[in-house]
Amino acid sequence: MGKINSRDKGAAGERELANLLKEYGYKTRRGQQFSGDNGDADVVGLPQIHIECKRVERLNIYDAIEQAKSNAGAKEIPFGDCNLPAVFHRKNRHEWLVTMPLDDWITLYREFEAGKALEQE
Repeated sequence: MGKINSRDKGAAGERELANLLKEYGYKTRRGQQFSGDNGDADVVGLPQIHIECKRVERLNIYDAIEQAKSNAGAKEIPFGDCNLPAVFHRKNRHEWLVTMPLDDWITLYREFEAGKALEQE
């Protein structure tokens, strides 16, 4: 079996992640269909989350987060909604992980807490 180039591996990772998120019930798909960085999320379909997908053996997570933050900030979101940057990443034979800035994680967690409080009322 020949070596897979990084662009093909990235596209395969995006498809893999989109399909995995579909298994969780989200209508996700690859967002960036062409080479080059146009600021689109790598995978779209999670409202208010800007996904950068990294399927590599060695990842500089800080560079990846900066890319996600830069691209997420470049998109206009209507009605004051947030566009939280997150890096979904995995290497061979490992599970998918999600990395995001702490402030954005707290935003998500507070929403989770608010939902739990409503369920208890």
